[in-house]
Amino acid sequence: MSERTSNRVFDIVNITFISLFVIFCLAPFLHTIAISLSSNRAITSGEVTIFPKEFNWDAYIQVFSDQSMIYSLGFTSVLTVATTVLCMLFTLAAAYPLTKKKLKGRKLFMYVIIITMFFSGGMIPEYLLIRDLNLLNSVWALILPGLVSPFNLIILISFFRGIPESLEESAEIDGSSHVHTLFKIILPLSMPVLATLALFYAVGRWNGFQDSLLYINDPKLYPLQLKLFQMVQNNMVSELTLMEGANRAPLTPESLKAATVIFATVPILLVYPWLQKYFVSGAMLGAVKG
Repeated sequence: MSERTSNRVFDIVNITFISLFVIFCLAPFLHTIAISLSSNRAITSGEVTIFPKEFNWDAYIQVFSDQSMIYSLGFTSVLTVATTVLCMLFTLAAAYPLTKKKLKGRKLFMYVIIITMFFSGGMIPEYLLIRDLNLLNSVWALILPGLVSPFNLIILISFFRGIPESLEESAEIDGSSHVHTLFKIILPLSMPVLATLALFYAVGRWNGFQDSLLYINDPKLYPLQLKLFQMVQNNMVSELTLMEGANRAPLTPESLKAATVIFATVPILLVYPWLQKYFVSGAMLGAVKG
């Protein structure tokens, strides 16, 4: 078999495998969209696959009519932005000094950071700590525990180590301080990895619900994912069904749940196209350097 034929066979197998993988990933999402846009009869009879049957918007009308869902969406958006900004600031503040060979105890700090990736205090000690710090029913209980991710920190440290030291040495000769060097030289060169880590933090916060489930009892502080979790677990769809007018048939719980899932998923999906050009290069550069 010639090399050209071998490459063609590899391309065919590779494209086929990737196409099947994409289909397997998209099928559940398309099925959820189809259920949210289908009629009660089509859903209960099991006719819905990946295409809507007897198209209607009733489920989305009910979801958008629920003021608590709209409020939770706005709160979660603000919380995600604030968490991402704070996480990036603290990750930068930790990563940059740890790349300096002059920092005493640098290896010890790295060992401590790596250990936290494999061992943790556990759920109960974390809850007791949050309680003793008087952070229960506080937005800070959703931000402070995950302020710095060891995984993201190591990626950023590895990326910084790949930046030529001659750039910083030249800046020091010109009288630049460490802070000035970081913001004027290092950060502009690190946009791919910064965008990637910001996406990691944002998606993690947007999809998080366990911390709010443990620490939050105030409905005003419920993130969107916790609202969705409660709907699935406690059958809260009845509250939405009661909002429907008497002239319209009640919706099935499956339709409302599907519409709520899409309602909670689409906003964070819209972030990916803006950061896609940075995502792969940032993750790879941070992973192979150092």
